Amino acid sequence: MMDSKNNLVNTRRSFLKLTGLGGAALCMGFYLPGDTVPTLIKPSDLTAADIEMCAWILINTSGKVTIVSHRAEMGQGAYHSIPQIIAEELEVNLKDIDVVFAQGNEKKYGNQITGGSSTIRSAYKKLLKLSATAREMLIAAAALQWNVSVDDCYAEAGHVIHRPSGKKKHYGELATQASKLEAPKNPKLKKISEYKLIRQPLHRLDTPMKTNGTAIFGLDKKIPGMLYAAVERNPRLRGIVKSFDDSVAKKIPGVKQIFVVKMMVHNTIREGVAVVADSTWAAMQGKKALIVEWDDTGFEHVNSPEIFKRQEEFIKTKEGLPLKSQGDPTAIIEKSNKKLDVIYQTPYQSHSCMEPLNCIANFQGDTVEIWGPIQAPGWVQDFISTQMGIAKEKVIVNMTFLGGGFGRKAFTDYPHEAVLISKEIGAPVQVVWTREDDLKQGPYRPGISYRCEGVVKGGKIEALKFRMAGQNNDHWSGGKKDVPNDSTSEGFLEPYYASIKNLSISDVPFETPLPTMWWRSVYASTNGFAFESFIDEMAVEAGADPLDFRRAHLQDERCQKLIDKMEEVSGWKKRSKNEGYGVAITECFKSTVGHIVKVSKNASGGVKIDNVWAVIDCGWYVNPDIIRAQVEGSIVMGLGAATIHEITFKDGIVEQNNFYDYPMPRITDIPQIEVYIIDNEEDAGGVGEPGLPPFAPALTNAIFDLTGKRIRKLPFSLATV
Repeated sequence: MMDSKNNLVNTRRSFLKLTGLGGAALCMGFYLPGDTVPTLIKPSDLTAADIEMCAWILINTSGKVTIVSHRAEMGQGAYHSIPQIIAEELEVNLKDIDVVFAQGNEKKYGNQITGGSSTIRSAYKKLLKLSATAREMLIAAAALQWNVSVDDCYAEAGHVIHRPSGKKKHYGELATQASKLEAPKNPKLKKISEYKLIRQPLHRLDTPMKTNGTAIFGLDKKIPGMLYAAVERNPRLRGIVKSFDDSVAKKIPGVKQIFVVKMMVHNTIREGVAVVADSTWAAMQGKKALIVEWDDTGFEHVNSPEIFKRQEEFIKTKEGLPLKSQGDPTAIIEKSNKKLDVIYQTPYQSHSCMEPLNCIANFQGDTVEIWGPIQAPGWVQDFISTQMGIAKEKVIVNMTFLGGGFGRKAFTDYPHEAVLISKEIGAPVQVVWTREDDLKQGPYRPGISYRCEGVVKGGKIEALKFRMAGQNNDHWSGGKKDVPNDSTSEGFLEPYYASIKNLSISDVPFETPLPTMWWRSVYASTNGFAFESFIDEMAVEAGADPLDFRRAHLQDERCQKLIDKMEEVSGWKKRSKNEGYGVAITECFKSTVGHIVKVSKNASGGVKIDNVWAVIDCGWYVNPDIIRAQVEGSIVMGLGAATIHEITFKDGIVEQNNFYDYPMPRITDIPQIEVYIIDNEEDAGGVGEPGLPPFAPALTNAIFDLTGKRIRKLPFSLATV
């Protein structure tokens, strides 16, 4: 069951600047804050029959409408949601449009990085306004052609219709005329009550393609003259190639070239031996036949137990760099004879997208063209431009569908490697990673340790102190090491600051040579487990109901409504003594999500998860069915990270290889999940990631409620808890 109504938000400070241009095309310019001159949208690589209404809308003179998706589609629904927004105000039917991916072009589309659950929340107001502007100009053009009042005309299903007479023209007949008109500065936007498409659980446009095999993912893409490559990379991530024996590999039919390749991973170089062949199979067989001797001297060969032991020592002996601080929690905690002082830990994790990494590159001297599952085309353009000495506009990046991303495919290492190999062989090449490559090479979500201290007085939190020790992803890109990781408080609800007068959150700097980067919901995925588990411990210390305890500390209207809904749908007040109920609430990318998890004892031992109730407040939203799917997917991913898999290191090498020793949750592991949406008039928040952080703490809090056992380290086994 899902709520499906919402209200229109007030228009944010506009960053659009619209200009009417003469000629065959109706073009709209827009600028981002800080620009002094709008970047005009110019027709490029279009036929004479294609009219570019704006960067996102193309109308053929036949009347066919094409909508451009400027962000990557990796399962989160951007390929459908962007057209659903545009089609609403443009007044076209989704079944009658085409959708295409944009090339990387930040001048034209602005930021194209698909991450931080930002696609809708960063662009929906702009897309609504551009679409409404185009609609009004098309209506005005029709009114002029008919010599009638604009007020007597309306748009519907890709046509402008004259209400009194019933006359109509399709958009393709009107765009040239519309291009000569001045664009309205403040087009009228629909009220939410007038929406026909937005807020509806419409079937996704990419589902048929993904079920009938016509969707083009990175591995499906082929270009003329393309060769294939597989790379044997250093298993310790930083070592160099001392020597290699390719005598057997060269005898494999189809193998053409073998050589050393050096790609950039953050600010280090990773070496490998590339095998180029006329098929993926031949390249992979050649790779298996290589004998490589590595020089792994000069850097630490880490072991997982040592990493977490060092982290524990740091948070026990160092105060760290304060990120948030109010009152004097340290003094209160030191003076208290009844305080809580515990450590929570979360492991390293792999992204393990269902589609392993791959990339096609065609290096041609002063230009290079790239195809593949790319989350951040602008970042790739910037990086390749710098590394290869090519003008950014000469680095052409084409996005395909992504079989999962979770942040990994926003990275620049695998396109860089493909470009280097293409340059070496003088031909286009597709570099394909195996599942083992993906698990062994990273980068990973960092493993983190937390020290949580607190004092409860009069049923409320009197003092609270968090210290986090884990790798700072910003340091890889040159971030300052004498300032705290600004994600140390990520996931912690803002209203807590008003009710907890003595509070500090500090980053205890911690480094290893292991490459780390963003993972779904970034630091909130680990912070949420520590923070919301400890809030639960403090509720127990206060002798309070865990949900009521949060209600008392989250005196914010939106949080109160969220808690009301959580209590209502879960039957929290009616729970029995033979069931364990756990709660957690976190904020991530401007959305707040609360989970209630119900567990019971398993007849075969351990516990089983019976139900998960998830309530999300994401403000303005597009498609409730996509929201439900994303929250469900986040819960499944959170379940795996909490109870099933982790990345561990021994002598500097990752111990996991494939899904047999880094298993994913199976359908039989998934409990009943119910997702509810809170309606309000707030700005849009994220959807793809915020549903993950509350799951692990809600689960472990439920297990404590049932068994009295407090779980402070992930992952753990449901079968043996």
